Amino acid sequence: MHEPQTDKQPAPPPAGEDARAPASTAVAPAQAALARELLQAVSVEQAVHILLAALHAHDGRSYALACTSDWPHDVRCYPAACDIQACQALAAQVIEAGRAAAGAPPPMARVLCDDRDGMAVVLMPADPGDASLGQPGSADPPADLLELGSRRLSELLATRRMRTSVEQLGRAERLQHALFAIADMAGSNLDMPTMLQGLHDIVAGLMYAENFYITLYDAEHDSVRFLYFIDTVDTEGPRLNEDIPMARLMYGGTWHLVKGGKPLMGPPERLREQVQGPLRLHGAADLDWLGVPMIRDGQVIGTVVVQSYLHADCFSDMDRALLIFVGEHILTALERKQGQEQLERHVAERTRQLAEANAILHTEVRERERSEKIQSILYRIAGLANLDDDSGHFYEQTHMAVGELINAENFYIALLSEDRRELHFPYSVDAVDKARPTRELGRGVSEYVIRSGRPLLADRVTTQRLIDQGELDPALDRGPLARHWLGVPLLLGEQVMGMVAVQSHDESVSYDERDAELLTFVSHQIANSLQRRNAAAALLQLNNELEQRVQARTRELREQISVREQVEAQLKHQVMHDPLTGLPNRLYLRDRLERAIAGLRRNPQRRYALLYLDIDRFKLFNDSLGHLAGDDVLREVSRRLSHCIREPDVVARLSGDEFAILLEDAPIPQTACKVAQRVQEALEQPMLVAGRELQTSASIGIAIGDMRYHTTDELLHDADVALYRAKSGGRSRFVLFDETLQLAALDVLEVERELRTAIAHGGFEPYFQPLVRLSDGHPIGYEALIRWHHPERGLLGPDQFLPVAEESGLIEAVDWAMYRAACAAAVPLVRDGGFITVNLSPRHFQNAEFDRQLLQLTTETGFDPARLRVEVTEGTLLGDPDAVVRILERLRAGGVEAALDDFGTGYSSLGYVHRFPLKMIKIDRSFVEPLGSDSSHRSSAVVAAVLALAHSLGLEVVAEGIETTAQRDALIAMGCVYGQGYLFGRPQPAGHWTTP
Repeated sequence: MHEPQTDKQPAPPPAGEDARAPASTAVAPAQAALARELLQAVSVEQAVHILLAALHAHDGRSYALACTSDWPHDVRCYPAACDIQACQALAAQVIEAGRAAAGAPPPMARVLCDDRDGMAVVLMPADPGDASLGQPGSADPPADLLELGSRRLSELLATRRMRTSVEQLGRAERLQHALFAIADMAGSNLDMPTMLQGLHDIVAGLMYAENFYITLYDAEHDSVRFLYFIDTVDTEGPRLNEDIPMARLMYGGTWHLVKGGKPLMGPPERLREQVQGPLRLHGAADLDWLGVPMIRDGQVIGTVVVQSYLHADCFSDMDRALLIFVGEHILTALERKQGQEQLERHVAERTRQLAEANAILHTEVRERERSEKIQSILYRIAGLANLDDDSGHFYEQTHMAVGELINAENFYIALLSEDRRELHFPYSVDAVDKARPTRELGRGVSEYVIRSGRPLLADRVTTQRLIDQGELDPALDRGPLARHWLGVPLLLGEQVMGMVAVQSHDESVSYDERDAELLTFVSHQIANSLQRRNAAAALLQLNNELEQRVQARTRELREQISVREQVEAQLKHQVMHDPLTGLPNRLYLRDRLERAIAGLRRNPQRRYALLYLDIDRFKLFNDSLGHLAGDDVLREVSRRLSHCIREPDVVARLSGDEFAILLEDAPIPQTACKVAQRVQEALEQPMLVAGRELQTSASIGIAIGDMRYHTTDELLHDADVALYRAKSGGRSRFVLFDETLQLAALDVLEVERELRTAIAHGGFEPYFQPLVRLSDGHPIGYEALIRWHHPERGLLGPDQFLPVAEESGLIEAVDWAMYRAACAAAVPLVRDGGFITVNLSPRHFQNAEFDRQLLQLTTETGFDPARLRVEVTEGTLLGDPDAVVRILERLRAGGVEAALDDFGTGYSSLGYVHRFPLKMIKIDRSFVEPLGSDSSHRSSAVVAAVLALAHSLGLEVVAEGIETTAQRDALIAMGCVYGQGYLFGRPQPAGHWTTP
């Protein structure tokens, strides 16, 4: 390392003074001052400048000094303006001559110090041509001055040498620590990036290495790979661990290191002098560059490079030697780390292979265990067929067995009836579809599996595709469609006896082909087991019939004994029953109620219910028709009530027109509510009494038996309170004594609230059913039918909410929402001709502005009123005929025609039709259904009469409810032009009919 030089030099003597003049009188003081100055000098440079200034002051001549503490290296010449090369050459000549045994030193120079251990000082003229120093007759410098300067310079050079030794020892220690650290990293568990970062930090501790990179060379592919690259200017740099062809780096510094195999150091201009061939700079231009090759067995393995963008001559020969030495250890560390990583990769690969082999073995074991489990379950299902348990236990055990193979949380079995016209569900467990009642075969997903005879694995997309293809009817299956569904047929040979299905309402639970194959395999065993159970049941039935014959014969033998018992029973019956109606009386009912209360204490699960009835307006019947007619009414009511219950339930007449019904098994309030609904429906049917047709109804109070009732009087009291509330609420209704149970049974208010929300937020959607020309099936128009997208119950038909809308007064708002949606959606349907029809409620004809509002709606929706027709029923026409005529005539004037719907089911005569401005008559489906069969004579006569009347009045006729080709052909033969029904299409959204 070069020590810093100072630019401060002693000033020359003043002009006019003779520096060579003797100053004997001031020698001692001058030497003392010079000695003080030399002692105060802290560096060799300061002492040299002081000595040279003193010599110049003595004789006026210019001198030069060459000195070093490590001869013949690091020889420095002073002053800076001298010819350094000439001074170094002269100093070497003087030192070598003085050390030689023979020979004299050159006369122009003088050795001031030479300890033959590296420390040397030579005095010479500043001008190499001046040879006066040491010549005879020349004035030599004072010996004491030279001695004083030589001594001080020797001390400072010795200090420098010691300092240099300390620095060298420090560098050696740092280098040793660095090598130890490199060795430790090579054997550590550090990953390669972390180790390379550590190597960078180590090199940075030895020299300037802010910009540093390491590469490895692949001689086989002639490519280089950058293992590490940090650069403060070229931040992009090459991609790490990517094989780069040497052609892309041709004539660059790295390329020369690899190809030349020699270190390179210096700025670009000096590098060009060190390489063979051109030098091309890759990346940012630097001021100093140092790179060394890493060589193993004479082959270049890689390179280590440092560079500087801030300072020139930043790197020295010592840095180069140090980097070469460190590079060898870096290469060793890299080879050890690569060997370690290669070993780890080999171990990992072997571990992976062993894991794969282990996984294969585990798979084989699982397959064998699965096969054994399937076999065991099949044996269990087969064994269930031989048990005498009831069918419920058999299906439950079958469900459990299937659940051990696949996810069967939602599971059901469907079986065809003997005539193969109905589908019933003997077993069903589902989180959504709580009940699956028996139904006629239709277009359900279960029927699709039975009809196709193949397994069906479906999600919502597959289900929707089948719906679009007309294979499925979404309204047939109750509840929302499952997210994943798997069903397989139950086959006996070639005959399908039913199907078994599992389904999932959770997106995370799905089924695949393997599950389908497994369930198909299990279904064969289920079908066989069902066949065996059915055969056993048939045999049991035969045995039962035989036993019944035996018992019948036995009963005949005991008839004589039973006569006496019958007499006794008759007496008891007369005491316990009402003489007018033959129903049990209050005494009998109290006895049964006491037993029901006691039975509930023994079995809290067996709940009961009491219905307290009162005939509405019965006093009016007695007062207007007489008591005999009243008695007939009571007997007819008793008969109808008896048909509304099943054993062991009881109907009793308490007094007058008060009746009671005891339901001994009513686990939930809805059971009692359903019976109350049946009673009201039965009593609402007209009855003929005293030559008059009477309309009756009943108010019903319901009390649900639970643990709070201890006496019959308490129960009768609560039922009577509920009856009073029913009568005060408007009659012809039933009320539960407990308000919370009443709301749970019939939550009409909730439906009404949801309807209001649907009206406000557009929850209704129009579905369209085509009206076609019977000759070719071409659509001439569409009937708009309302559907409700309920947020919880899915798509609802009109029969599921319109009664509530009628009762709550919301029907008009629902209709207007429907009319607006239908006009907006039907624009594409009538773009090329045709029309749509909408159904009108009788309430609309009470609004004199209805026609104006409807025409305004067509204007707002952009719908042509000439493409709109309104459908009215015969009952609507008879409500207020004059008002209906006025509104229909104004609608016709605005372009809207009218159609008479369900013709033939009302009370109007054929001749009554001409009063109203009608365009079309729609024959009710009840007359179309018998057509094409042997019993169609009456229907054919009615249809023919309607067609003749319509043709004479210039009206169009549309036959409704056409479902078979036989019906269509019969209508065409009678001259009917237009028709409507499932044969031509079910109600669908507008997009269904506009899609090509």
